[in-house]
Amino acid sequence: MSTAAELITRLALEKHPEGGYFKRIHTSAHAIETANGERARVTSIHYLLTADEPLGRLHRNRSDILHYLQGGGPVEYLLLDEVSGELRRVTLGHAPDLQLFLFVPGGVWKASRLIGAARHALVSEAVVPGFDFADHAFADAALLERFPQHRELIYSLVRR
Repeated sequence: MSTAAELITRLALEKHPEGGYFKRIHTSAHAIETANGERARVTSIHYLLTADEPLGRLHRNRSDILHYLQGGGPVEYLLLDEVSGELRRVTLGHAPDLQLFLFVPGGVWKASRLIGAARHALVSEAVVPGFDFADHAFADAALLERFPQHRELIYSLVRR
């Protein structure tokens, strides 16, 4: 198994604005029209959380995203439903009782973080329709007010 530093070098990963490291590895040559403009049919990235970057901050995308654990972990995903305020926790890992992939529908707030003794987690993501920063939003103080039942957790997951 590679170390986090080896993965960053081998995969040419860069720091991600939400935390961790990433690299876009595929953008479909085909486009589709969405309510927010033209988007690639699908995009894909490698995303790496490490001991020095263990948190992917709370954010949401308009597109659906499939997450596939490639190595390392476990990594916990925290999913906050915009409408109901329901908070779900899903752990990706290689133990028999854990999942290897996760589907997150567009519009759901999500964060990810290393848990346990994990030194890193490499996740690949497929985004449909393809990712565009115009479809992305970071959580802020307004979300704390909307979901006071999750205030402490949300505060720990927002960019400051």
